Amino acid sequence: MLMKNSVADQKGRLKSILGGSAGNMVEWYDWYVYSAFTLYFAPIFFPKGDQTAQLLNAAAVFAVGFLMRPIGAWIMGIYADRKGRKAGLTLSVTLMCTGSLMIAVTPGYDSIGVLAPIILILARLLQGISVGGEYGASATYLSEMAGKSRRGFFSSFQYVTLISGQLIALAVLLILQQAMSEQNLEAWGWRIPFAIGGVLAVIVFYLRRGLAETESYKNAQGAAAPRSSGLALFTKYPRQAFTVIALTAGGTLAFYAYTTYLQKFLVNTSGFSRESASQITAAALFVFMLLQPVAGALSDKIGRKPLMVGFGILGVLFTYLIFSTLAGAKDPYVAFALCLAALVIVTGYTSINAVVKAEMFPAHIRALGVALPYAIANTVFGGTAEYVALWFKQAGIEYGFFWYVTAMIGLSLIVYLGMKDTREHSLIHED
Repeated sequence: MLMKNSVADQKGRLKSILGGSAGNMVEWYDWYVYSAFTLYFAPIFFPKGDQTAQLLNAAAVFAVGFLMRPIGAWIMGIYADRKGRKAGLTLSVTLMCTGSLMIAVTPGYDSIGVLAPIILILARLLQGISVGGEYGASATYLSEMAGKSRRGFFSSFQYVTLISGQLIALAVLLILQQAMSEQNLEAWGWRIPFAIGGVLAVIVFYLRRGLAETESYKNAQGAAAPRSSGLALFTKYPRQAFTVIALTAGGTLAFYAYTTYLQKFLVNTSGFSRESASQITAAALFVFMLLQPVAGALSDKIGRKPLMVGFGILGVLFTYLIFSTLAGAKDPYVAFALCLAALVIVTGYTSINAVVKAEMFPAHIRALGVALPYAIANTVFGGTAEYVALWFKQAGIEYGFFWYVTAMIGLSLIVYLGMKDTREHSLIHED
């Protein structure tokens, strides 16, 4: 009987992890479709100008979406701590669906003038709130659902699904590039992926309503723990909160520099066609996705700290070299190898950052503790990555961005070296 119950528990746990991961994938697909199709819809929403100026405008809206992420993390982190992880995940996907459908149906600048970019901004604000809450709720949910011995492995699926969402966005782009003419894709074809995202989000809404709640949340409620709040987070857990901000800064900047910005870099600096840049990026991201559970499982064996320190050291040593070499690359295979090298380096952060943060906080404030400090760092450093990079390029000192990324990774490395290994000092006590 005990054996049957154990098997049933494992199946239930795996089902919940897969369900949570699938929803996370759709959330991030909706978020990354914006970045994947920026090259096509930027001229639709903004006044005519040179390509870099239009990309700057679109990147600014991308950054504006990040401004709402701390607000979303604050509101929805508290919501997930008080009402449950499942409730937080369901609300976040509802907001994402609304934002995607707004972008899909909004007329262009030539039709409604300044209203076009205003509606685009409003849609990204809704999506920013959604993603701000999604990260904390999903990171907490996956970390709490995973067993102690495999917590690094299962929690790494947050970035597997995050990256797969980005890959699906790129796959949709590649398919549309092959199936449609350049003119049709620029005129109206770019709306298709946003409509797909809205429909998928509706499906995920019903999927998430059937998820099981975590034992950590139930135990925290049963123990009558203090209520989650922003004030409690920064007054009772200031060291953990500021550690999350510091360890995230370099990692999130590197992630966005190596992923969303790299596609534009290949076109705008290296000189590849949009189709070639999409193919190179998609291939590198696919390998990157497969590396996440491998690195997560490794952290279950050797600890979380060695992986983060490895990312910090390699990032400091090779970021400038990778970007400067890629700027002059003309062979797509060389470009792929350089992109992949950057992504292999950042795997030391991406594969385990969710579980590291979750293991630092007690259950009653865990979703907020994971979400809000991360969102603050993500807004300041991740959300502005493309804009800062394009600003440096427009100013004629593009190499300044390479040094900026290097310096921020170096600052986070100092934090990695000084912090405890959360695998050995985890505050997630349930097995």
